[in-house]
Amino acid sequence: MTDKATVDLSGAAQTMLTTLYLKALDAEGPAPVLGDRFARDTVAGLDYDWDTLGVGRGWAPLVTVRTALYDSWAREFLERNPEATVVHLGCGLDSRVFRLDPGPEVRWFDVDFPRVIALREQVYPARDGYRLLASSATDTAWLEEIPADRPTLFLAEGISMYLTASEGADLLQRIVDRFPRGELQIDFYSRLTIASQRLHKLNRTTGSTLHWGVDRPSDVLGAVTGIRPLDAVTFFDAETFDESSRGFRAARRVARVLPPLRRSLQYHRYGFGPID
Repeated sequence: MTDKATVDLSGAAQTMLTTLYLKALDAEGPAPVLGDRFARDTVAGLDYDWDTLGVGRGWAPLVTVRTALYDSWAREFLERNPEATVVHLGCGLDSRVFRLDPGPEVRWFDVDFPRVIALREQVYPARDGYRLLASSATDTAWLEEIPADRPTLFLAEGISMYLTASEGADLLQRIVDRFPRGELQIDFYSRLTIASQRLHKLNRTTGSTLHWGVDRPSDVLGAVTGIRPLDAVTFFDAETFDESSRGFRAARRVARVLPPLRRSLQYHRYGFGPID
């Protein structure tokens, strides 16, 4: 990129700038969790005052632990299904398709608001088998753009909390009803985290509102038919948890004896369709 791309986002879409910046800070650190060089290069290519976000490298694990875990789960899915379809909902400026660099038989769709997709087109290159869909996740007409003839992985990272419970359950049900076999990989905030959202700096800064809170997989299984649990861990239990952060290590010790804190950030994985 010779000229920096201009950022024109508002509301919940702005949160992707914080996640992108934290990934870039992680990549520049001495012991990165994710090591996303694409995030680092994208931050350098955007015309934006990153200092206004008010976050530093110490906050990066809140994003990178989750993203690294979903990268690992996605790789597992693609190893079992080398001719799969991947749909990344609310992709923001995440570089997962480039980090994972799937084989030529994989079809990959990134879905997000039109302004986000327009910005992606400025900062990321095209590649074979890769398509961008400009749409809100809940405007499910985009589902018809995706062939339902292969095992399909739906990644929904960092969007559930911006949906109402009915919107979220309806979206997941439509996916399961349309596609014959695959996985849902989705993260949630707990109900307590949702209830305390006004204490979260990011939400105050962007003016976004959080809605859907989930405390355990049974909450999702009771709202969406046809899915089965494959895995569910919290931020503090994830295999990618950053042991280098003193503050988060201390929080983990507290979380072991304080279940509401332990459940605050959850990463779920569900299967649907016939079992392999």
